[in-house]
Amino acid sequence: MEKFIKLMDQSELKVGLVGNPNFKTIMLPVAKESVFGEEAENLKVWGVDPEFGKHFVEGLQDKFQVLYFDYEGHRLKHPNPKNLTSENIVKDLLLIADEMNVKEFTYYGYSWLALVGLQLAIRTNRLESLIMGGFPPIDGPYKEMLIVTNRTYEQALNNQTSPVFNEQDKTKSPEKIEWDNIKVKINTNQTKQFVTLYENLKEFDDREIQYKLAIPRLVFTGEKDIITYGENFGSVTVDIVGTIQKNKQVLEHLGWDVEILEGDGMNHTKAMQPVTVLSLIKPWLVKNSNRG
Repeated sequence: MEKFIKLMDQSELKVGLVGNPNFKTIMLPVAKESVFGEEAENLKVWGVDPEFGKHFVEGLQDKFQVLYFDYEGHRLKHPNPKNLTSENIVKDLLLIADEMNVKEFTYYGYSWLALVGLQLAIRTNRLESLIMGGFPPIDGPYKEMLIVTNRTYEQALNNQTSPVFNEQDKTKSPEKIEWDNIKVKINTNQTKQFVTLYENLKEFDDREIQYKLAIPRLVFTGEKDIITYGENFGSVTVDIVGTIQKNKQVLEHLGWDVEILEGDGMNHTKAMQPVTVLSLIKPWLVKNSNRG
């Protein structure tokens, strides 16, 4: 079943629900639409599955009911520059669950959609379990990401009339791109909304809220998940794996299951791909579906 749901800002998002209604439900806001042809080939160069959402949904629907949509893709098409706060995103997610007649569910998010899951968990009692990928549940890089998103927004403003890097660079592998020379030329509203998100979270204390989390929860990241941004982006380092490793004992004491994914080039992008994630989260979900 698929339907279009009107969100808090009145934009319409396509949402799907598949699987046995007697199964536990997992909310999957990371379900990107499939792409084909040249665009698909370009994604493969970056290690991205061009049928990302499809493979996630197919990999879970035999054991779970899957509530799926592409929240990030929607926000890039329908930016919400002034109001993309954690509170409003949570309202969107609960509205989606209501519209699809889903009362309780597990949430899986990756990167900024993982931090959204933490915000959801402290604002509702409808979560049965929480999975955060590529973002630490404590000591999250909120201040660093505010710097990066601010600098990205500034560049987007300044480069609206500037030439961008050569189009064929899009087909290069990430290792061959000179990141300090990249000029950001995107819709300013697209990047402004993420400034709004991190501004909203700059005083958020993720240690202080841990006592509110009484559900099964898993955090994972790739062993190479560290991003060093050049001067154009504020010269900051976002060390996801280092932060999680440093706090591993604390997290486990707080009730988190912690997994560091090993493997060749297991960076932020590779650790989010369906083939990698499903082999970790599916057994964990089966094991924890009767807890909480």
